[in-house]
This record gives sequence, C-alpha cells and structure tokens, in this order.
Amino acid sequence: MITDPLFYALAIPAVILVGLSKGGFAGLAVLSLPLIGLAISPVQGAAIMLPILIFQDFISTYAYWRKWDVPNVRILLPASFVGVALGYVLAAELPAGAVEIVLGIIAAGFGIKSLLGKRAQPSGRLSRITGWICGVGGGFTSMIANTGAPLHQIFLMPQKLPRDIFVGTQQIIWTIINCAKIVPFLALNQLTPGNLSTALVLFPLALVSTLAGIWLVRRVSGEQLYTVIYWLLLPVGAMLVWQGVMRAGIL
Repeated sequence: MITDPLFYALAIPAVILVGLSKGGFAGLAVLSLPLIGLAISPVQGAAIMLPILIFQDFISTYAYWRKWDVPNVRILLPASFVGVALGYVLAAELPAGAVEIVLGIIAAGFGIKSLLGKRAQPSGRLSRITGWICGVGGGFTSMIANTGAPLHQIFLMPQKLPRDIFVGTQQIIWTIINCAKIVPFLALNQLTPGNLSTALVLFPLALVSTLAGIWLVRRVSGEQLYTVIYWLLLPVGAMLVWQGVMRAGIL
C-alpha cells in the first residue's frame, strides 16, 4: 500500500472530483488522473482508480436504477465496446497526446458552440450513425486517454433528455465498460495487492463524494445541469489539450 503523503494529498481531491462526476456532473473525472499522475505513474494511477471508479459506478447506478434511455444505451454501449477493443489493440501505435489534443478541441468547441448559440430545442433522436461515431470514439479515448465521457455527452446533450435519464444513461454505460476494463488491467498485472489496498483506503471518501454529487444534481433542474456541463466542457477541453501537448513533448 502507498504511504507517501504527497500521493494522498493529490488522491483525495481526485477521488472527490470523480465522485461529483459520478453523481451527475460528468466531465470532472478527467481531472483526476493528471492529479494522481503527479505522484505516481499514469498506469499505476489508473489501476488504483479503477476499483474506486467501479465502486462509485455501482453507487450511482443504484441511485439512478432503471432511469436510463434504452434506445441510447443500445447504440452507445456496443459502440463503446468496439472503441475500447480498438483502443486496446492500437494503444501501442497511437500517441495518447494526439488523441487528448483532438478530444480536448472537440469538447471545448462543443461547449463554446452550445453556450454561444441560441437556446436549442430538443433535437429528438440523433442518427444511429452519429451515435456509433460518438460511442466508438468515447470507448476508444477511454482506453487510450482515460476519458470518454465528452463524446458521449456530445451525442446525448442535444436530445435534452430529462435530468435523471441523462445521468442514468451515461452511468449504466460506464459502469459496464469500467467493469470490462478489469480484464486488460489484470493482463497488465496492475491490480496488485498493494494497488488494491491503496484503493480500499480511499473507498469511504469515494462513497461520501458520490453521494454528495447525487445530492447536488437532484437540486438543480435539467436545464441548469446542462448549462453546468456545457461550462465544464471548457476547462475539461483545455485540460485535455494541455495534457496532450505535455505528453507529446510539444512544449
């Protein structure tokens, strides 16, 4: 188990951000791994965070149980699995930095367009092709750069789903995907007793922060939640671009 105080000084805010994200403020989780990466390697950080993510996923899925949109799940879930598989196969071939830069530009651009544009009416169902593009892209970037939520949001948000349905749809998808990631992490020999015991120490904070996120989301309207997420996409996109630039060694 990790005993370095610096690690916990960074892991505590990281787990809180993930908990708020799992509660419904999707996007904040992208800031967690860069924080932990200041103390340990990104791979070890992802391995420690995976059990915490799954624990928080189960809490949030229980809170939003059956509050998901089945047609959207039927599109995004299989598409995301294809993306995860592609990411696993191509991980050694593609620079994660380039993926993060592109994803960051897309996320921030969508946020800016949505905030500056007129109040859009619900678009209804987007095309299955669009859903598959966003789903495959979300699963792929989740495997390559540990963040896939922004692309799923780009598909779901124009539909103006009710607040709980919007959150629940994302939650059931990422719960299943994160559970599936156990296999590659076992193959990488990263789910060691030391990493698992470190994750276990952070479980109480994970529980409290996720419940806090759920509590906060249920006190805002659907329109307010969408506006918050549009704004969150701006720093998240900027963070992804910066992280990609640094990872690629451009600066």
